[in-house]
Amino acid sequence: MEQPHPRSHEESVRVEAPPEAVYDLVSDITRTGEWSPVCTACWWDDEDRAGRVGAWFTGRNQTPERTWETRSVVVAAERGREFAWLVGDGFVRWGFQLEPDGDATTLTESWEFLPAGIAMFEQKFGDDASAQIADRTQQALDGIPRTLAALKRIAEG
Repeated sequence: MEQPHPRSHEESVRVEAPPEAVYDLVSDITRTGEWSPVCTACWWDDEDRAGRVGAWFTGRNQTPERTWETRSVVVAAERGREFAWLVGDGFVRWGFQLEPDGDATTLTESWEFLPAGIAMFEQKFGDDASAQIADRTQQALDGIPRTLAALKRIAEG
């Protein structure tokens, strides 16, 4: 099924803090509820692996319509450079890339709705898959600039 919706998006913001400090913030998934408009809480499934590639965490998401939890696995964890994770069985990839910018950091948040996620939505929602995909896509498009603004405020505060 061909989707007219974008399947990936990224935006950037300049943060007046060094990349290592910004990384320490975005990689602390237990603080996600402070900046995410949808994810209200996250916790490590295994504290001993927290923050490393291969570590799993659970996130609780909430919109006016529903509340749900997802499990994610860290796929990139390079301090000062990148922190990223896959939701579920490779359904969506979220990440933060950090680039030095003088004494500051260019922080980029990226989102990609992966083929496995599209297939899962088609199987789960059938004829309503396109509408569900459009809804999740719009949440990401609306949420990324809000998340970046909140992270900037926290990091610079």
